[in-house]
Amino acid sequence: MTRRISGLTLGFPTGFQRAAAAGLLAAVLAIPALSGITAAPAAAQETPVKGGVLNSIVQPEPPTLMLGLNQQGPTQTVAGKIYQGLLTYDQKLEPMPSLAKSWTVSPDGLTYTFKLFENVTWHDGKPFTAKDVVFSTSKFLMEVHPRARAVFARCESITAPDDLTVEFKLKEPFPAFLQSFEVSSAPMVPAHIYEGSDFRANPANATPIGTGPFKLKEWVKGSHIQLVRNEAYYKQGLPYLDGITFRVIPDAASRSLALESGQVQQTQYSDVEPFEVPRLKALPNLDLSTKGYEFVAPLSWLEINHRVKPLDDKRFRKAIAYAIDRKFIRDKIWFGLGRVPTGPINSVVKFYDPKVTTYEPNVEKAKALLDEMGLKPDAKGVRATVKIMPMPYGETWTRLGEYLKQALGKAGIAVTLESTDAAGWSQRVANWDYEITTNFLYQYGDPALGVARTYISDNIRKGVLFTNTMGYSNPKVDALFASAAREIDPAKRQADYSEVQQILADELPVVWLLEMEFPTFLDKRVKNANKTAIGVNDTYEDVWLAAK
Repeated sequence: MTRRISGLTLGFPTGFQRAAAAGLLAAVLAIPALSGITAAPAAAQETPVKGGVLNSIVQPEPPTLMLGLNQQGPTQTVAGKIYQGLLTYDQKLEPMPSLAKSWTVSPDGLTYTFKLFENVTWHDGKPFTAKDVVFSTSKFLMEVHPRARAVFARCESITAPDDLTVEFKLKEPFPAFLQSFEVSSAPMVPAHIYEGSDFRANPANATPIGTGPFKLKEWVKGSHIQLVRNEAYYKQGLPYLDGITFRVIPDAASRSLALESGQVQQTQYSDVEPFEVPRLKALPNLDLSTKGYEFVAPLSWLEINHRVKPLDDKRFRKAIAYAIDRKFIRDKIWFGLGRVPTGPINSVVKFYDPKVTTYEPNVEKAKALLDEMGLKPDAKGVRATVKIMPMPYGETWTRLGEYLKQALGKAGIAVTLESTDAAGWSQRVANWDYEITTNFLYQYGDPALGVARTYISDNIRKGVLFTNTMGYSNPKVDALFASAAREIDPAKRQADYSEVQQILADELPVVWLLEMEFPTFLDKRVKNANKTAIGVNDTYEDVWLAAK
């Protein structure tokens, strides 16, 4: 039976720190005044109101807004309002219309046909057609996007039967294909601007042209990025907002103060340190949500270099797992933001299976495993020494490193903490120059897209970050991931993924720490935001601001 899916249009800062933050914030926000919030009659405040500017934070400042070339978190949040994919996804990871209004999948799982919305134009007024989709997926993204080749190289052909129809024919079934059209995974780019050019050096990269509900008006580096309404947007009456301004505020205390004072109405991802969340959550003008990150589904772990002894022995990795308390990590370091993981697949992602070996904190079990390995304690109680390099992503990761040193020390594993900056960390991990580090990766809605890449042998690629940098290799794991990726029967896919989760939970190529949840704070005047699986990265076409 042909499947058819369609959609309709439509620790807190001290007084001194807070005073300093207030001064910095005043300087950061001293930019030209933008349009205010359009008032609505009190009785109609839950009826969408047109007008007003949403003020948000972007941190760190994105290197570019050309989403096809850069998919870092800050780029996604801003450029997700400028560019669009064919699909977006609800919080159960089911596909929803974006530039495609409907789609069909053939019974053999080899042909995907998308019907595009009519009357869509690029921000320069040129029509958006199926030709742009073919160009984006078969040429542009295949050359410059880090994940696109692994998806679209599976296509036998990508064609446009007419201006509003695109047909993808696959070489073999790949059920994760429908999860591959989210805006950061496959942003549509204008063929008339990029075709025949050097994609990375095209001047248009500085002035992005998309189909989204907002256009770039101004980018003052180090200060703000101002987006304004796309008056020619193809959905009648949308967007509601006059614009969105993203403020660049490097200091964490200043970001919290900007939210607390109402200078900004939204924060996301790591804008707010976890230890600030309880205080901000109690403020009457703010709503807190951890939804909107289901598509990325971040999972953090201790990444372990299997090329270094005794880290290559799974008994040592199990000893590490028994020595740490992941509930403590969640509750005391991340202040309750997250879930304790059981294995390689985040529990919000399809094909998750909790029926695996788990590791409750037990120092005696850790010591017994080390005894079994012949790692006896010396006069100081030390059985082994390891180096841990925490991620240089803020105070919370530093606190995690200190906890790990204490926890492993109780089992006789002495820890030397190594510090580095973001660039140094990336280089060392990519080039396998580490023993243990903390890391987290996104899962992109399907294990074939975001999980397998960490554990399969053919993704051991020196110099490339976010691959199988541990050097883990198991032919059975490789075979199960390959089988699951092409299997169209959901029950058989589940069987493959359940078996691979059981193997990985026993062998522990990494030690999973936390299914991360990011806090999104929204001023109560912000309506209809953060409602899909890509949350703050979505278009915000129907977000609106209520009167004060």
